[in-house]
Amino acid sequence: MKFIRSNRPVTLLQLSSPLFISFLLVNAGSAAMAQEQPKTVKAGKKTTEAVSPVELKTMEVTEKSDRKLETASAEVALSPGGVSLVNINELHDRNVSSVADFFRYVPGVWATSQSGNDEVFITGRGSNLDANNFAGSGVKFLQDGMPVTAADGNNHNRMIDPLASSFATVARGGNAFKYGASALGGAIDFTSPTAHDSPTARLSLSGGSFGQFLGRGTVSKVFNDSFDGLLTLEGKEWDGYRDHNKQDRFGLYSNFGWQISDSVVNRTFVSYIKNNQQLPGQLTRAQFDANPYQASTQAIGGNYQLNTETERVANKTTWTIDDKSSFDVGFSFENQHLYHPIVDTVHFFPGDTADRFSLLVDSVQQDWGTSARYNLRLDSHELLLGVNYGTNSDKGGNYTNVGGMRGPMTNQITKEADNVEIFAQDHWHITDKWTLTPALQGVFAHREVNNARLPIPQDANFNVYSQGGNPSNDYSGINPSLGLMYNLTKSSSLYGNVSRLYAPPTNYNISDNITAGLNTTNLKAMEGTSVEIGTRGTQKLGNLNTVNWDLSLYYSWLNNEILSTTPPGGSAKAANFDNTIHAGIEGLIGGSFALDGKGTHTIKPMLTYTINHFNFDNDRNYANNALPAAPKYFLKGEAIYHHASGFFMGPTFDVVGKRWGDYANTYKIDAYGLLGMRTGWSNDHYKVFLEGRNLLDTKYVANTNIMNAATATDAMLNAGAPLSFYGGIEITY
Repeated sequence: MKFIRSNRPVTLLQLSSPLFISFLLVNAGSAAMAQEQPKTVKAGKKTTEAVSPVELKTMEVTEKSDRKLETASAEVALSPGGVSLVNINELHDRNVSSVADFFRYVPGVWATSQSGNDEVFITGRGSNLDANNFAGSGVKFLQDGMPVTAADGNNHNRMIDPLASSFATVARGGNAFKYGASALGGAIDFTSPTAHDSPTARLSLSGGSFGQFLGRGTVSKVFNDSFDGLLTLEGKEWDGYRDHNKQDRFGLYSNFGWQISDSVVNRTFVSYIKNNQQLPGQLTRAQFDANPYQASTQAIGGNYQLNTETERVANKTTWTIDDKSSFDVGFSFENQHLYHPIVDTVHFFPGDTADRFSLLVDSVQQDWGTSARYNLRLDSHELLLGVNYGTNSDKGGNYTNVGGMRGPMTNQITKEADNVEIFAQDHWHITDKWTLTPALQGVFAHREVNNARLPIPQDANFNVYSQGGNPSNDYSGINPSLGLMYNLTKSSSLYGNVSRLYAPPTNYNISDNITAGLNTTNLKAMEGTSVEIGTRGTQKLGNLNTVNWDLSLYYSWLNNEILSTTPPGGSAKAANFDNTIHAGIEGLIGGSFALDGKGTHTIKPMLTYTINHFNFDNDRNYANNALPAAPKYFLKGEAIYHHASGFFMGPTFDVVGKRWGDYANTYKIDAYGLLGMRTGWSNDHYKVFLEGRNLLDTKYVANTNIMNAATATDAMLNAGAPLSFYGGIEITY
């Protein structure tokens, strides 16, 4: 595997092979096992064995892990809107190669990988549906309550590794007030495992079609009453089902806990990710029909890549003041280096050899964040006061792209962003049945881009490199919210809420909106109002059967939604659109049903379904057209048979409706359906799985470019994965 890399020294490159990682983790696991073996003690002629503490520690770990999930589940149950809790430990018996697999059973979130690697398109409740979707805006990502998304709202440089977490909370739309998020798609908070809720050692190896190999291992230890630590190493190699589609990734995730006193706990998180991936580019309809798994000629000629190196350090302190109040404060710093050849040389006419436009981005992004939370239970009130502050700096430049190598710099670019989110929320338990949840959020933001165009030799050839400018602006908004919940039973409820949205533009939006000579941007913040009703719960049907459900219906009126457009012959241009509608139905239904009277044989079906209605509202150019990129509907489900011995097997399926590739609604992406199968076996120490995907070898479009009005000759299409098989094993000590 060969990538063109930047001239920056590569840290930990010698550790980036998954085979080396697997060897290291096997030995680490063996060492951990050796440490836990009972010691033999000779006393005279008698030989006795000291009692091993392993079993007791396992019991303690399980209890703490259950309490952690129970606390998160209780918080979700109090939310008067669409919030999902994903237990990531339950994803270890299937293939999870990117964050798109994590979102499979999360209603309301559409996530697809462009070509099977970590280049993932994510939209929540219709966020990020524009020509500038590479910014990945509209959803706020957090780890352990501290931001991963940059202060300006972009998620461009990297994606979360879901398997490095123990569970995650997905709060959709205005239900993300608890996290301070004002993004249209809400917030997703990934909670890291610690030594207190993890086994001593865990090793997993998986692989399958198209050269995929994943190696991951974790070692952890509670040293004494004061200190604990956990370390995870992971590696991925992938040849890809498309040409020019290789990926190699290495990740290190660790945390160290310090119990300062009975009431104060401090934890430090350190992570390092190096991810290199080739991008195969988009295809025209004719190219897709001829061979959907080929790379575009532009991707090969420009050696398209997305190479990132990320270092992150975070620290969080929790002070349990008394049995009714607590205070959390956290800090985070992240450094990201991006090397991104993305546009091949553009020529104006046949036979033209001049570089009229090409693009390679080489930059360093740094993000600082801090957050504080104060929780107080006061009579029938559960109060939350919080503040987030984040600042972001992105420095580097645009270069001409010479086959994936840097040519002359065309634009020197600096982006700065500051974001402050202040919020307050109260769960007021009016009675045992009724809970009122008022909330208020303030958003204060600064955005600034300094794009200095440099003179380069190609200027004599009338090149069209982007013009310079130094736009900046300040934004501020107040978002109130009011929710109401009625408890039908102890485990089921009805809810409703109304909330306001205020989301400033990202610096990517502002870069697309630069007007030469102006030091301000005319981009306004997106704002709007959303109403939502729904129900969720769990119901026992006898002693052995249960059914669970989650259903939300929402309708949002938005003003000044920011969408990047692509005028004919031009580059992306961000603009505000007066009125748009974002509405939908998000649902999940599942259960466990015994096939006999003992529970030896059970069937566990699950179905998530999402219906989207994302439209312009009497727009001067696009009338009431549907917004592109997101399908009209999608259903994802499975029906897995389980035996008490640990064996499981069953089908999986996807049904995805049509969508559009342009604002004009002239470029249609057809609906499709997929069939898969999962099987495996597990007990307390071992898991084995085998998974088949797209068993009918259906050719379909995973996602698409977005244009104003696309034609058949435009390069738009990214193919989804063909027939493929994956298997894996996990060993827990």
